[in-house]
Amino acid sequence: MRWRRMAGVYRQYWRINILTTLEYRENFVVWFAFTFVYHGSSIAALWIVLSRFPSMNGWSFRDMAFLYALWMVAHALHNTLFSTVGEVPDHIRNGEFDRLLVRPLDTLFQAIATPGQVFPDELVLAIVTFVAATIYAGVHVDAMFLTFIPLIFIGGALIDLGINLIISTAAFWFVKVDALRWIFVQLEQEFTRYPVTIYTRGVRFVLTFVFPFAFMNYFPARYFLHKGMSGLGLPPVAGLLTPAIGIVFVALAYVFWRFGLNRYQGVGH
Repeated sequence: MRWRRMAGVYRQYWRINILTTLEYRENFVVWFAFTFVYHGSSIAALWIVLSRFPSMNGWSFRDMAFLYALWMVAHALHNTLFSTVGEVPDHIRNGEFDRLLVRPLDTLFQAIATPGQVFPDELVLAIVTFVAATIYAGVHVDAMFLTFIPLIFIGGALIDLGINLIISTAAFWFVKVDALRWIFVQLEQEFTRYPVTIYTRGVRFVLTFVFPFAFMNYFPARYFLHKGMSGLGLPPVAGLLTPAIGIVFVALAYVFWRFGLNRYQGVGH
């Protein structure tokens, strides 16, 4: 019964999102154009860098395009399904979070299903880009690929959700966490567009075992592109662990969320 109620709430959430987007069409067009320009310029920057060098630690532009597209889909899936978790600090700061505590549904679910102006335009663009990058990179598409790629996208989105949830949980103590969010956004956007082997061993360790951004795209790309060892002692098949890594990481983030939620006392509004 509870799951049926949550499913009904989630359907209404998407209904409101779509209606809001249709009401403000000009805003939607501007955001879609910005998304197209942002990702287009990022890929163009990779092309400029790789046009001056034949490869980057054995990665060509074709490889890098596939690497970027993997991250792009996982990130877009997170933005489509879970981005409203990032608004929790604003709700706390404005004294609106307490309303979630008195409603008969899980608090995190309510944070995810808070209506806004969410539309899967970025996800559609990301999937189109991924298909094009897969063909361009000459990746062999077989049953293994078709089975694991959707799971890798979901795992990558869960890794993003875990990071987002950790940052939002910090707001229970610090209220304003914009600087912390900016740091992690920059870390993800800058470090995931290149193979982690170009970084120092310490950075590679952090990106793999602490904040596992490398499992969003680097390890899966290395597996499907038939690259060698990573320099971290992990075999290529580690790229298929992304779904499990995503589940474990978001579970740990949820434990931290519950810990912070149990100690939340409001902000005095």
